[in-house]
Amino acid sequence: MVKYNMKILSIMICFASILLFTGCSDTTQNNSADNKEYKISFVDDDQKQINIAEPAKKIISLYSAHTENLYKLGMDDEIIGVGKSDIYPAKVLEKKKFDYKNADPESIILEEPDLVLIRPFINRSRPDFVQALEKAGINVVSLYPESFDEFDDYIKKLSFLTGTEDKANELLKDFYAKIDDVKEKTKNIDDKVNVYFESSEQDYKTVTVDSMPGMAIDIAGGINVASDVKPIKEGSSIASYGTERILEKADDIDVFVSQNGVMNAGGNKHSITIRPGFDTIKAIKNDRVYVINQKIISSPTFRYLDGINEMCRMFYPEIFDDYSKYDVDEDVTREELAEIVVKFKHKPVFVPTSKYYRKDHKGHTYGMFEDVDMNDEKINFVEAAVTSGYIDGFKEDDKEYFYPNKKVTREEFAKVLFIMSDIKPIDTKINISDIAEVENKKIVQMIIDNKIMTLKNNKFNPKEYVTGKDVVKSLDLLSSIN
Repeated sequence: MVKYNMKILSIMICFASILLFTGCSDTTQNNSADNKEYKISFVDDDQKQINIAEPAKKIISLYSAHTENLYKLGMDDEIIGVGKSDIYPAKVLEKKKFDYKNADPESIILEEPDLVLIRPFINRSRPDFVQALEKAGINVVSLYPESFDEFDDYIKKLSFLTGTEDKANELLKDFYAKIDDVKEKTKNIDDKVNVYFESSEQDYKTVTVDSMPGMAIDIAGGINVASDVKPIKEGSSIASYGTERILEKADDIDVFVSQNGVMNAGGNKHSITIRPGFDTIKAIKNDRVYVINQKIISSPTFRYLDGINEMCRMFYPEIFDDYSKYDVDEDVTREELAEIVVKFKHKPVFVPTSKYYRKDHKGHTYGMFEDVDMNDEKINFVEAAVTSGYIDGFKEDDKEYFYPNKKVTREEFAKVLFIMSDIKPIDTKINISDIAEVENKKIVQMIIDNKIMTLKNNKFNPKEYVTGKDVVKSLDLLSSIN
């Protein structure tokens, strides 16, 4: 009997291996369906067989996530056109724009791309547009991962189309390593928060547990109170929930997160708090309603990690906004100070919308720093600190710089403290013997009078650098008076 069972088990293992091999071959190379050999061969998300001889060299991407991921794969030069609303990374703004909504396939055909990337929604809403491109002999590939576990397959298909398999594997390895780091930090948290995620105000929709926001809640150490939902249709990540079910769990919802974005936008903080009956929700009573941009939590890009990190900061600020590692006798850089002040203020990261770039910005424009790469691990802190006005950027010859590794002077730090705080002049003036050497005299005088920074032998020493210990001490003092 044991031998018989072992034989059955061996047959099942062999069968499973065949299935696994067959499944992989669908997204790898060499397909002979029409008696031709193709280097790139797979079925796209419109269930169309894709057979392409060589990786694309002239690409038009009509979906922002495709565009963003192509840049991540290093396809800057191969992208010859993007969708009308694509804005990330900022260098996308230099590319030629195309609008499938106005259904003008001729403008794309004239560019002679060897690949046009779309998503199924475009094919469903503008089938004539897609057919016109295909009739012109252009390879049109439709991709869109509906759930988190389809992300790998999606990125790998993009890499097949562009000949960037090694880069994709490297990015995915780093992506999952960072997710594992977050899981390691959240797995042993004792009092995990209960979370409700609103994907749309209409019918108070939420998301399924296997969606990207649903998985992010779990990775960030939250407990999804709507884990019992069913999708509105098969394959969808959206689920109806309704006011009644939300209010039934009013006492359990520790954190209320609303998705903000162009499609299916959830409510903003004010609109949520004034809804009838919502004042009974624990998260609203405790001022724990947050808004997150859908581009970093629902869009299938590597910025999904930013969304996970933002959720961690929402759920457990005492852990993920902790900056005590900088409480040391070492000079602080501008990049490090950006991280510290954003965490101190619990400031969300800044995510631009397409409207953002339609107007001029007097100071800094997001994504325009010449010396801070968009892949820099502190880019979100730098952008949040500068767009919030806490720290200055610099313009030189019409280019923007942040000088991330430059050390921070005492006068520069005093200005940051002043901007972040709500301090006022007080009657008791402390004598600063070197005030004549200070550029921002009123600001420094107020900071010293309010005892947020201290003097050394009655001198402010404006050009002296601040240490991490100095910064942490001043922020502690600032907290005590605000």
